[in-house]
Amino acid sequence: MEDSLKVLEGKRKSLYQQLEKTGDFRRGTISVNYRKCGKENCICAREGHPGHGPQYLWNTTIKGKSYAKNLKLGPELQKYLDEIANYRNFLRFCDELVQVNEEICDLWSVPEVKGEQEREELKKKLQRRFRKKYRGKWIGL
Repeated sequence: MEDSLKVLEGKRKSLYQQLEKTGDFRRGTISVNYRKCGKENCICAREGHPGHGPQYLWNTTIKGKSYAKNLKLGPELQKYLDEIANYRNFLRFCDELVQVNEEICDLWSVPEVKGEQEREELKKKLQRRFRKKYRGKWIGL
């Protein structure tokens, strides 16, 4: 157990170090769009024509609000692509970190309760905690 705990703690430390090196990141996606302008005499009005473009659009939703920005082909688009890739790496590191921490938590032993009085006090404490959280709907312990 102690060896596997040390291995997991080493892995967690390594993940924290990788997380520090993630760099700048942003959430969202980039889409490539072709749009028709609506003018009757424009080439985009012809059948089979994809429309004007390509136009590169960054989209994201933060706390229920959508954000969008047109990006210029070149350094700006590359910057956004790199930041979105860094965000995906960040999410992957976070998932791995949570998994390793859960494995570490599973290896720790549950503290023993000494005596019936301590057990009853712990039950009352936990019931009060859940009673407040769930407005009187608590689970029986």
